[in-house]
Parts: sequence; C-alpha cells; structure tokens
Amino acid sequence: MNIEFDAYKQKLNDIKPALDDLADSLNLEGLRNELERLHAMQEAPGFWDNPEKSQQIVVKTRSAEMKLERYEKMTGLWEDLMTICEMAAEEDDDSMLPELKDGFKSLSDDMERCRLETLLTGTYDKNNALVSFQAGAGGTEAQDWCQMLYRMYTRWAEAHGYTYKIMDYQEGDEAGLKSADILIEGENVYGFMKGENGVHRLVRVSPFDANARRQTSFAAIEVVPDIQDDSQDFEIRPEDYEMQVYRSSGAGGQHINKTSSAVRLIHKATGIVVACQTERSQFQNKENCLRMLRSKLVEIREREHLEKISDIKGVQKKIEWGSQIRNYVFMPYTLVKDTRTGCETSNVNAVMDGALDPFINAYLTCAATGNWVTK
Repeated sequence: MNIEFDAYKQKLNDIKPALDDLADSLNLEGLRNELERLHAMQEAPGFWDNPEKSQQIVVKTRSAEMKLERYEKMTGLWEDLMTICEMAAEEDDDSMLPELKDGFKSLSDDMERCRLETLLTGTYDKNNALVSFQAGAGGTEAQDWCQMLYRMYTRWAEAHGYTYKIMDYQEGDEAGLKSADILIEGENVYGFMKGENGVHRLVRVSPFDANARRQTSFAAIEVVPDIQDDSQDFEIRPEDYEMQVYRSSGAGGQHINKTSSAVRLIHKATGIVVACQTERSQFQNKENCLRMLRSKLVEIREREHLEKISDIKGVQKKIEWGSQIRNYVFMPYTLVKDTRTGCETSNVNAVMDGALDPFINAYLTCAATGNWVTK
C-alpha cells in the first residue's frame, strides 16, 4: 500500500517544477498589479458613467481574478495531495487512495489546460468563434458527413461548457446538411478551435449504397474569430456587397425560426457569402451577416498580413483529396489521424462524440514549437 502512496508522492514532486513554471507563464505578479489598477478604476468616481467601457473593465477584472484563483486552487490541491500521501504513510491507511488518484488526475488535467491557454497569444484567441460547415462534392454521402461533423463540434462545445447559436442551417436534399454556420461562445473558444479550420475526410461503407461499397467523403470547416468591435480601420459599405432576402428553411423548426426574413450577403470583391436566418427580423439577420462578414475579412487580412481589406482576393480552395487536415477511417479499421501533427486514435466513436481535446492540444503544441509532421 505504501508503495502506491510513495509513487504518487514522487509524481507530485515531478510535476512541481511545471506548476512553478506556470506561475511565470501566467505572469502572476503582473496579473496582481493589473488587478490593483482595475480595482482602482472601478472605485473611481463616475466609473459607471460610460456603461460600455465600465463593462469591459469588469470583464477584464473577472478574467484576471479567475486566472489567479485557478492557479491558487492548483497549488492548494498540490499541497493537499502531498498531505494525503504523508498522512496515509504514517497511519498505514489506504482508504484515501481513491481521493488521491482522483485529485492527481484533476490536478494534471487542470495544469495541462492552463499550459495550453498560455499558448493562446494570438490577437483574437480569446474571442468567440464563428464556425462554418460546408459539404463537399458527393451529394447525400458528403452532406451526411457534414452533419456528423456538425454534431461532433457541438458536442465538444457542450462538454466544455460553451454555448452555441445557430446562424444558418441548410438541410441536405435527402439527409444531412449542405451548409451551416454557428457561433460558439466562451472564453478562448477561437484559440482552441482555430486549428480545426480545413478539410476533413471520411472513409466508410456508405449507408446510402445498396451494394455496401466503401466511400470517401469530404467536408470543410471554417473557423474565424467573432469580431464584434466595428471600430476596425475599415468599413463595409452597402455598395461592397449584394444583399438577398429569402424565406428561412430548416429541420422542421428544430434549428431555426421559420420566417420570411432570412438574409444572405455576397461580398463582391472576394465572393465571400454569409447568411443568417436565426432571428425573426430581417434587420437583426442583416446585422448578424455584417458581423460574420467583418469577422471573415479581418481574419483573412490578419492571416495574409495585408494592409487593407481591398487587398484580399477571393481565392476559393477546393474541398477534395490531398487538402484534408484530418482523416476519419471507419473501415477496414478504425482510425482518426491528423495529417499536420500526427496525433491519432483508434477510438472513432469517442471522437465523433466530441472527444477532440487530444487533437486540439497537439495542434497548439506544434504551433508553439514548429514541430509539424508535414514540414
């Protein structure tokens, strides 16, 4: 019995340097100084005179407080687990072993999550994410695959306590979906999801083929940060886009409100198309479309290091073989493998139920180190 407690004590000692390094990565001293400054601002006369600015400060304050609280919780848990090890050894009591095991797993998971968040240094990593789904060529087969991916990402979002809002949903002709747009809301959503952007390839025996032949299907996922601040150094003028109004359609009202106020905007210079049919009013849907279009244009500008929105060219990538970022194989064996990081698992069902963290973690680590499989 003492052997197990000794082993955990050694594990705790082994991870202590990493826990100390997190304090440096999080810049705890800087966070405490920032909190003092933010608290002073909130105590100043007239703080609430500008509700929008004051709310931003409140959000920043809570974010800094949560980071400090989380680190203090991790160090407190480390100390508690060490105490359990020492007490159990002295009293020869193995009843605390389950608590020790659960506590160590919780601490390890929290540390890994915190480590990954320190890698989220991009301008928009803390933002919400706009996620678009587009079925590739192949009709019903590709549209079914697109819906499977939709389910996978919404399950991932729910598992992490994020919320999502459907902006647009176009059902498939016989099954699945042709395209969809959702807004996933929560802290660091874009930072975690940005690596999911790209083409996803499925290999399986088609449930739509009477001869049970193997089929390969493709669907594209686009992830851009949700940029609500319209004070960017550019504006989208009415003459920059074509606006179309159409009747909403969806899965029997399950996904959206059935109204006649759906809006589609086509950006003339780039060919980017955005649509929204989730709101009851045409005005609200148009505002959501402009928000989505602005986000996509800003993301492209940042990614391509362009100075002006007018420099963006409308180059569309094909959703086809050779361009995929991840392969999902359902037969003759089961395997999900990322072509960029080499991360893989044979538990296809878990992945399709939203277990994407190993792939997300591998992407962020490779992005930080530059150790890509394909480079």
